[in-house]
Amino acid sequence: MDTKYKALFTPWKIGNVEIKNRIVLCPMGGTSLFGWIEPHHFDEDAANFFLRRAQNNVGLIIPGIAPLRNMLGNQWLYKAKGAFKKLKPYMEQIHATGAKLFVQLTAGFGRSFALDAMMADMINNKLLGALAKPFIDPSYLSAAPSESPSRWAENVTCREMTVKEIKKIIFAYAETAKQLMDAGVDGVEVHAVHEGYLLDQFTFKYVNKRTDEYGGSFENRYRFAVEVVKAIKEKCGKDFPVTLRYSVVSKTKGFCDGAVPGEEYVEVGRDMEESERAIKYLEEAGYDMFNADNGTYDAWYWAHPPAYMPENCNLSDVAHIKKFTTKPVVCAGRMSADVAAAAIAAGEIDAMGVARQFLTDGEWVTKLMEDRPEDIKPCICCHNGCFTMSKSKGTANTAPLSDTAHMARCALNPQTMQGHKYDIKPAKVAKKVAIIGAGVGGIEAAMVLKERGHDVVVYEKSDKIGGVFIPAAAPDFKEKDKALIDWYRHEVEKRGIDVRFNTEIKNISSLDADEIIIATGSKPKKPRIPGIEKAVEAVEYLNGKEVGDNVVIIGGGLTGSEIAYDLELKGKHPVIVEAMNDIITTKAISLANSSFLRDYFKWKKVPLMLESKVTEIADGYVTVVGKDGAARKVAADSVIYSVGYYSAPLAPASKNVHVIGDAAHVGNLRTVIWGAWDVATKI
Repeated sequence: MDTKYKALFTPWKIGNVEIKNRIVLCPMGGTSLFGWIEPHHFDEDAANFFLRRAQNNVGLIIPGIAPLRNMLGNQWLYKAKGAFKKLKPYMEQIHATGAKLFVQLTAGFGRSFALDAMMADMINNKLLGALAKPFIDPSYLSAAPSESPSRWAENVTCREMTVKEIKKIIFAYAETAKQLMDAGVDGVEVHAVHEGYLLDQFTFKYVNKRTDEYGGSFENRYRFAVEVVKAIKEKCGKDFPVTLRYSVVSKTKGFCDGAVPGEEYVEVGRDMEESERAIKYLEEAGYDMFNADNGTYDAWYWAHPPAYMPENCNLSDVAHIKKFTTKPVVCAGRMSADVAAAAIAAGEIDAMGVARQFLTDGEWVTKLMEDRPEDIKPCICCHNGCFTMSKSKGTANTAPLSDTAHMARCALNPQTMQGHKYDIKPAKVAKKVAIIGAGVGGIEAAMVLKERGHDVVVYEKSDKIGGVFIPAAAPDFKEKDKALIDWYRHEVEKRGIDVRFNTEIKNISSLDADEIIIATGSKPKKPRIPGIEKAVEAVEYLNGKEVGDNVVIIGGGLTGSEIAYDLELKGKHPVIVEAMNDIITTKAISLANSSFLRDYFKWKKVPLMLESKVTEIADGYVTVVGKDGAARKVAADSVIYSVGYYSAPLAPASKNVHVIGDAAHVGNLRTVIWGAWDVATKI
């Protein structure tokens, strides 16, 4: 192992519990040991997920939030005796690996609960809400410290939580913690004075307008979190560790309005001055460790950083707050192992918090220890599998319930949290398989087929692996995407996969193969606009075509918005023209990602011409017609169009011909990779 990582592999303590190394698997929604949205039970998929990572040298495991009260059915977790009975022998398996496990318990989401349109209707229609209440009660799930707007549904006002409800939650924390302690769990984490969840909302003056003992003064605003830890300690004893998920600074300007890195703003949540006081106060109340980062759901990209956020984005704030507590402090948020190790060695933090990298590659700690960093498949912060909750102007959460209920899957690794659906089994009959296209889908299919024992040849018309993902990874902020392409190249060489470059297949009948996979991708749509020949297609720009200073981008989807972001970073002046009422309206693009770009463009005053269309491209300008029907001339040295793609398969699917990826249906990396595995695991 490289000596620069040495500090990561030293022991430390939370209370009296010794942790063997400084790597903490941070909690992720969807990885609860007791179910996430569904009624409480011992979740075998989550249990196996954590056991495999414990066997791969993680020090401390904190599963995703365990709701104290069922989201479906409304029962309390402490009454789920069968789940705790199954937990006890499981903890023996975890401890056999040398790892420790704390269970994170949640009071709830408050106004941050990801209401979809149906749930919003249940709140706004009292009759509908009453009929649904025995099964699901969105009014309770989204109840906040005071009446306040939902983060997700613009037509919903979240009701105020009652004191009776608060007391029941505090009681449930203590009762559940005792059950967990008796089952052999090493500690509990309180969720959370963090990320704008319910307990955090009580601390915020902009959300909490109460006039009772839970509102007003500093002590009253933090009372809920204080009473929780005191109740747990009274029930379980002072030596049972209780940690707190904690946001150092809220990074929030107002309801649904976050502050991006570098922006000067007035904090409406917890600023650093209050945080210095709060962490001391919470330590005195009884918390034994602070699992820290930044942000709220109004500034969601701090706690769930997309690629646009800098690596180690929360480290400086977390290192600062450590000076104000004697308890250990963990830092999370796009942490890189070398920087984390240096910070630990310097005494700036006590441990490194990592979450989604464990979804992409559950063996990454072992690979780091064995000096094999090139074997680690990198998380690219896309949130396409793990956090697809999406929203644009006028919508509630647009992710289907099937996705929301299974959030902790991974776009890049179909085997994560999907049971045995994508098990790789030896082929009954070894076949010759030809794959046309060495993009991500083609290479994923080749790796699975090779592992199953098939004879695979990949034909690629260019001289590189990666396909359209190469230009997609071109911007400077896509360093993890570039690392993923490097990983594919490394794996192809390591696994001995036969890739024949500079070989264009025009007719599949010429191939000597039992099965053929078409992975030829898609082609860009070209809008019918007078003067379109003067414009540049998005991939042309990403491949390096030069543009001027004033650039009009036709299309405000993810690609167009990322191009605008790239142009602004380069000092140019982009303008987005989009037909919809918002940018990035596509479902399955996480709000953590899209809200960053919206907030960044707002800060930088990047013009967004919404509900508008370009009707003419001329020399030096474009004509844009807005919602009001008025035509405006907009200065443009260059025009880039990004209006979508259409599938371009070399041949249609048939009995022995399989079409995958964008060639089958234009999507994202998740649809490409999962689709490749769907085919490759069945041939």
